[in-house]
Amino acid sequence: MIGLVLGDTHIGDVIINKLDKLSKKFIIIDISKNKIFKRKKKSFPLSIGQLGKCISILKKHDCKEVIFAGRVAKPNFKKIKFDFKAIYHLPKIIKETKKGDAYIINFITRLFKNEGFKIVSQTKFNNEIVLNKGTCTHLKPNKVDLKDITIGKKIIYDLKKKGVAQGVIVINNKVISTENKKGTDSMINESKLKILRYKTKSKERKGILIKLPKPNQDLRTDLPTIGFKTVKNCIKVGLRGIVVKGKYNIFLDQYKCIKLANRKKFFIHAI
Repeated sequence: MIGLVLGDTHIGDVIINKLDKLSKKFIIIDISKNKIFKRKKKSFPLSIGQLGKCISILKKHDCKEVIFAGRVAKPNFKKIKFDFKAIYHLPKIIKETKKGDAYIINFITRLFKNEGFKIVSQTKFNNEIVLNKGTCTHLKPNKVDLKDITIGKKIIYDLKKKGVAQGVIVINNKVISTENKKGTDSMINESKLKILRYKTKSKERKGILIKLPKPNQDLRTDLPTIGFKTVKNCIKVGLRGIVVKGKYNIFLDQYKCIKLANRKKFFIHAI
């Protein structure tokens, strides 16, 4: 039996559909904000504070493997009710939360591992949701783009930079925006005026979104995710392409994304 611990975003639906096709047995621990999986079979809606109950349900259903997927908002510790196990670990949870999302996910992962569960990758049964290295669109990165990629990688991989998440926008060797807690699409929309300043009279597209996992992320449970909305937003504001990490970025709605990118002369590239 597989235990799915699912937060927000429809990556959960993608995993569920694939497991159904493979006739795999699973249960769902729904920790999404609006309980978006409550109508699914064997779904248990829980809050982020019901850590003990979550582990108890997984053990009761003899779950040997656990998959974590989806986004979980930073908890409001003043409003959440915690069960006994969560209260026991609360000081450590609060400490790790202050360091960043990757640290709290790593802590929870270690906790579940110590309880006897095997933590498996979100992509174990869904290899189709990641990209292989290379360009999957007609348009390919040029020399300027390749320099921008190098600059973006250094920013994302620098753990000393506080508040910088998995995404940056780089234009002509200059970082014009870095992702914060609001997320990738918010960063893109807020960067629209900055991007327009770089556009030429011919309205040529400029700049790229670089979205990569940080060095301290658990690549089984915390992969950066991009989908159709992000690609559409990048094209709308005038960017030239998106760069992700081959095998280590979840890329949803790939057919739709590539089709739109080719039509708009936009590139999608995996390093």
